[in-house]
Amino acid sequence: MNRTTQAVAARQGAPGGRLRILVVDDEPPAADELSYLLTQDARVAEVRTCLSATDGLQQLQGSGVDAVFLDIQMPGLNGLELARLLARFKTPPAVVFVTAHEEHALEAFDLRAVDYVLKPVRAERLAETVTRLMGSVPEEEPSGDLQIPVELGGVTRFVWRSQISHVEAQGDYARLHTADASHLVRVPLTQLEQEWASARFVRIHRSLLVNLAHVTEVRSEAGRTSVVVGGSSRGIELQVSRRHTRQLKDLLARRA
Repeated sequence: MNRTTQAVAARQGAPGGRLRILVVDDEPPAADELSYLLTQDARVAEVRTCLSATDGLQQLQGSGVDAVFLDIQMPGLNGLELARLLARFKTPPAVVFVTAHEEHALEAFDLRAVDYVLKPVRAERLAETVTRLMGSVPEEEPSGDLQIPVELGGVTRFVWRSQISHVEAQGDYARLHTADASHLVRVPLTQLEQEWASARFVRIHRSLLVNLAHVTEVRSEAGRTSVVVGGSSRGIELQVSRRHTRQLKDLLARRA
């Protein structure tokens, strides 16, 4: 069960199916502003605030909350550390990071945060976050999909995992390939292989993962196998190692 699903399940006890939210930020003006914006959304039933992660942890242990909006840089226990503790809960609340710092987006990705919102917070941006928390998934969002944060020229962008055709290892990094771009992320290929197996990303070479949903052709010639991703007109041919050929063909046969 992902965090969005957990939020939907937990929300059954909230008035009218609306969200109960806890804001954790050590700066009172920021906490008050975020709380005010959230209360203006009709889908939010209740907003509480606390000024430290330690106090937030105590509140979360004592009462039901659907989602936690966390600042990251706080004295003592910080937002990332609190999120790791919440992940141990039997039914953890959904986590949304609200921060002025872009550089923690990859850590948020590892912690399965529902969203990563940059300060100053805009009401329209916050409405998108509440939509995700409510489980009102837009039509263009594939079921069970994830948004992957990528850095480009100092700006954090988000790429849908389903749009990634293949992943290439580059040392301790991985390069994510989509139809029109590629993005380098600080995650080793072995980690993505484990975490994305359920989304049908499979290893075809020691340095390559491929998304089976994007495979349009399998080619065999002179004992060598390759796959094409992206279609025949703009397709990219990727070599499959002998070690991984049998497994790949079995998986593709099951898909067929």
